[in-house]
Amino acid sequence: MAQFKSEFLNVISERGFIHQCSNLEGLDAQLASGSQSAYCGFDPTGKSLHIGHLVPVMMMHWFQKTGHKPYTLVGGATAMIGDPSFKDKTRPLLTPDEIQANIDSIKQCYSQFITYGEGKNDAEMINNADWILKLNYMEFLRDYGTCFTVNRMLSFDSVKLRLEREQPLTFLEFNYMIMQGYDFMHLYQDKNITLQIGGSDQWGNMINGVDLTHKKHGKEVFVLTCPLLTTASGGKMGKSEGGAVWLRGDMCSPYDYWQYWRNTEDADVGKFMKLFTTMPLDEIAKLEQLKDAEINEAKKILAFEVTKLCHGEQAAREAEETARKTFEQGGVGDNLPSIEVPEDILKNGISVIDVLRETGLVATNGEAKRLIQGGGAKINDASVSDGAQLVTLSDMTGDGYIKVSSGKKKHALVKLKA
Repeated sequence: MAQFKSEFLNVISERGFIHQCSNLEGLDAQLASGSQSAYCGFDPTGKSLHIGHLVPVMMMHWFQKTGHKPYTLVGGATAMIGDPSFKDKTRPLLTPDEIQANIDSIKQCYSQFITYGEGKNDAEMINNADWILKLNYMEFLRDYGTCFTVNRMLSFDSVKLRLEREQPLTFLEFNYMIMQGYDFMHLYQDKNITLQIGGSDQWGNMINGVDLTHKKHGKEVFVLTCPLLTTASGGKMGKSEGGAVWLRGDMCSPYDYWQYWRNTEDADVGKFMKLFTTMPLDEIAKLEQLKDAEINEAKKILAFEVTKLCHGEQAAREAEETARKTFEQGGVGDNLPSIEVPEDILKNGISVIDVLRETGLVATNGEAKRLIQGGGAKINDASVSDGAQLVTLSDMTGDGYIKVSSGKKKHALVKLKA
């Protein structure tokens, strides 16, 4: 039986998205009254979103799917400050050119999950630099400074954590929550946006927008947060051995993306299917019942569906086929990561450590040495015990590649440069 009046809240509740809401009953009534607008924002501090951002992005996907209009905000202005929430230290400051380059790149990430266009509930991309950079500082302080108290700002967990650890919190960063609160009020004024969606770590910043809009306009707007996910074993979502799992295919290949999800812990399969795919819940419920070796089939379905949503069905099928050839047939799939090396360099030889690092199987020489010491490094499926061992032309197989492996699940190829 439906828990809410609105389809959107029913969908995201059943799939496990809801963590906090400023007024769940009030939001439900508003959503049930007709099409609404909501926004979700990320600061363009990098060239891509990663899977740690995927939960709120998927909430926006379902928001649009249930008949509402999503706005995706990039913080071109707030990125100049840097969000201090739950950070141990101040973020490095970016130049305007770096920020703009990141914005252009991030647009591609959003469009994989949300439809942009001119239709009634098609998404729009907005940039808070368009209004924040036009503010006059003294006018802003006069008009809005009295709406925020230091006492309340100090009460938020994101600020308290920094202060309890005796880590510096600059005045620049302290302004961040005021800017984010102003964003929400401006978007209510300008576009009648009445809902902000985000991660639970943003609660303090987001609730400031609710308070400011009420004080200035006497209108209730809403914030809705999703939980910050960890794996069943307590690990942070969105990280692999090589770093963040990016949504852009040129920063994390569809094969590596597929493989990340294929390695999901057994206890997380059903949860991740609900959050990161559009699979029907009754189908997910059946797959959740699989145990032991059969759960691996469910993991492959999870990996395919998540990769299809992010990179398209063709890329998902190619990644799946590469994995099948590599792991089930003991061969080499077509889409394994590879590097090309000139013949004269291979004649002289390259150290195994350099090959592991250059193929991206490890991030540092130290990591390569630890892998070799632990017996996890292989060349053409033969274990390597000496970091000084050279990879040469003599290792080239008849199929024109040298297979390099890190453990049983990570592989790459070395090929001759044409």
